[in-house]
Amino acid sequence: MSERKSKTTWMVEIAMLTAIVLILAFTPLGYIRTGGLEITLIVIPVAVGAVILGPVGGMILGAVFGITSFIQCFGMSPFGAMLLSISPVKTFITCVVTRTLLGWLTGLIYQGMKKISRNKSLNTVVANLCCPFMNTLFFMSCIVIFFYQTDYIQGFVSMLGAANPFLFVLGFVGINGLVEALLCFVVGSAITRALMAALKNV
Repeated sequence: MSERKSKTTWMVEIAMLTAIVLILAFTPLGYIRTGGLEITLIVIPVAVGAVILGPVGGMILGAVFGITSFIQCFGMSPFGAMLLSISPVKTFITCVVTRTLLGWLTGLIYQGMKKISRNKSLNTVVANLCCPFMNTLFFMSCIVIFFYQTDYIQGFVSMLGAANPFLFVLGFVGINGLVEALLCFVVGSAITRALMAALKNV
């Protein structure tokens, strides 16, 4: 009975966080749009889910995040639409595969931290910092690997005056990546700790 209740609770929690991801993805709440990289708040529920529900939960939420991100490429995101017009397959990898991996790895990082530290707050903070960092790292790595030589990205390279891909990434991400990491660190860590206390899952 206890095992069935635990599975039911897990499913309710994953459904709740999935709903939050969808709400953020398809309302103005989820993205802060700029001329370049978009700051996304969707990494927050992904990080929260990865910590509370484990790597599988993180992977599911990351996949949902990625799929919604790919859907955004169909006219909702000018940047994503351009990538889609260049290569749908590479855009799918950039949006979906990387975010699925992101959620899974965040869950693994938290589990790894639990083995070396009993400080739940520290473990939570580390996981919530790693999540947005990996989101930016994976996304920009795909941009460089798949799209760097395209005329579209070279336009940004010229505008930024970047002499190489590394400087392009630094210039393109800029303050956006820091804001995303800070939001996930502050908001994500607070939400995760509150849910842990309420649900007693960890």
